[in-house]
Amino acid sequence: MKPTSSFRGKLGRGMVAAVAMLAAVGTTAACGSTGSSSSSDSEISGQLNILVSSASASDTAFKQVNKAFEAKYPKVKVNFSSVPNDSYPATKASRLSAGTLDIFVLKNFVEVPSYAKDSTSDDTLMAQSGGLVDLTNESFMKDYTSSVLKAQEIGGKQYSVPTGLSYSTGIYYNKKIFADNGLKAPTTWSELESVMSTLKSKGITPFGIGGKDTWPAGLIMLGSVASEYPTLAAKQALAKNLWTQKVSLTDSKPEGILEKTQTIFNNAQQNFSGAGYDDLPAAFARGNFAMMPDGTWNEPTIESAVNGAFDFGYIPFPASDNASDNSVLNGKIELQLGVASATKNKAAALKWLSFFSEKSTYTTFAKTAGFSSSQPGIDTSKFLKSISQYTEKYEPAWDQVWVANNKAGEDAVYPFNYPALSPLGTKSAQSAAASSESAWSAAF
Repeated sequence: MKPTSSFRGKLGRGMVAAVAMLAAVGTTAACGSTGSSSSSDSEISGQLNILVSSASASDTAFKQVNKAFEAKYPKVKVNFSSVPNDSYPATKASRLSAGTLDIFVLKNFVEVPSYAKDSTSDDTLMAQSGGLVDLTNESFMKDYTSSVLKAQEIGGKQYSVPTGLSYSTGIYYNKKIFADNGLKAPTTWSELESVMSTLKSKGITPFGIGGKDTWPAGLIMLGSVASEYPTLAAKQALAKNLWTQKVSLTDSKPEGILEKTQTIFNNAQQNFSGAGYDDLPAAFARGNFAMMPDGTWNEPTIESAVNGAFDFGYIPFPASDNASDNSVLNGKIELQLGVASATKNKAAALKWLSFFSEKSTYTTFAKTAGFSSSQPGIDTSKFLKSISQYTEKYEPAWDQVWVANNKAGEDAVYPFNYPALSPLGTKSAQSAAASSESAWSAAF
């Protein structure tokens, strides 16, 4: 699934008071509610209201789960709703206020460090205030990969079921173009520079980027951070040092993120700032360029566009000259499902999550949705198997670690200021870094 607004801009700060109110209501309701995933089947009945942010593949997958669930629990009526990302927050808030929501997708759901607590998301605040059901001791949570659960802990507790994973720091490459020109998939930055040089000497455009939508160009930035700060601890330390102003965005290593991003921009197709993201798979299939930054969520579309014309691969973006730093794909947890403490049917909600988590149900869901598995030992697609060496352990991407400061200017949102780089903007890497540092420092 494409990155949502958490990647494109600052965290929302609307509804905080409403969240606190809902949390208080939810705590009271939860105290009087009954039922758990261990409830007997005969006790499961009534209405179950589920709300998700829409995407065609995952919507289809959820509908399959709901149909199977209703067949097994015929006394339950599942009311499933999916709404666009842009309207999801308002719809969720309205339905929580009305008490017509049981299971829903949590957004920007990450525990924010104390140094950035003023930027905590509404759903995280809701969990911390008692507005979400604590799932920590539910037996079905043991079905999920420990590193994924660790990444979504709030106060050491679990409040959501991670429906799947998507990886965002890789590049697709045309194996035929590479083979025809005697090239191998690069594993270091120096090798990537050599590949780009060889391709250009043969009149082949190295990279295709959908710059019109801006955010696809940011995938290069995410890939660069993944290599330069290859562990979660390294990313967390960088975030803390930026917030505590022990590191400047104009220091050599942070500025180097923009320099490498600019290098890729310089090796992309002409006028890429006007190319739409949805146009790229067809252009890749035509052989207009040899490589393309994109997420695993788009592989089915790319596969359909290529239609067997050539084989393609997917590798981590190699921004480091240490190959081991480039050996892991970074990503995000998709569509985390939580249960409102104010639910009127906790027994059915927990039973649905338990049913969803069963291996057979989850395997079908993940394949239909196109997600990488957040459970171990799940059969996956040929493509996902081909990248399994890069995904053995879940590693969050930078946009899942970084917390934007709402007091900072737009140039420091990411905070690596890739939208300012030419041709998306007008700045060099050095001046873009200076602008982001200025915007960031002004927040303090």
